[in-house]
Amino acid sequence: MSIFSKKPLTIPSAADALPGRVERMPVPDAHFVNGNRLTPPFPDGLQRAVFGMGCFWGAERKFWQLDGVYSTAVGYAAGHTPNPTYQEVCGGGTGHAEVVQLKFDPSAISFEEILQVFFSIHDPTTLNRQGNDVGTQYRSAFFFHSPEQERIAREVIKQVPGAVTEITPAEPFWIAEDYHQEYFARNPNAGYCQFVVSPKVAKFRKVFAAKRK
Repeated sequence: MSIFSKKPLTIPSAADALPGRVERMPVPDAHFVNGNRLTPPFPDGLQRAVFGMGCFWGAERKFWQLDGVYSTAVGYAAGHTPNPTYQEVCGGGTGHAEVVQLKFDPSAISFEEILQVFFSIHDPTTLNRQGNDVGTQYRSAFFFHSPEQERIAREVIKQVPGAVTEITPAEPFWIAEDYHQEYFARNPNAGYCQFVVSPKVAKFRKVFAAKRK
């Protein structure tokens, strides 16, 4: 990824989207940071949440620090192409958003608390962009997995003036390539992490200190 990215601002139709592939991206079984499972099967009792909020590298880093979050994975949602590659998504040929999938324990952290973090760690008022990253893959979005998640999300978004966040039913989650998973932890000295992610993580740690592990 370049430090600042600018991509198409329109989503292709299903007929115009790239064809994709049947094979899922191979990824490690375990989360690089906490050792929990990255893919199913997961322990009983966990819930799922999927968010789009710009580049998934920094977004994932903030969520895995939350008490009650079992694991995180980055990938793509709300597009037309099955099992897309990162290059295909960034090229604007699939229609996907970069997203983070959480598996969390609702007895340790509520869905409303996770939503509050989501709205606080990105700008939900800018359409198809986060800072200098511009393109439909950077759109603000939440994909609900139950009527209760939708209800809570629509209540919380009322408290966010000017929000353009999409709130839509869950889409297929296509996991991203292995080198994107827990990218910040694996590459803390990378240019994007130093210039863009690190300042946001520092702010997150201060604001959400009580919710962090």
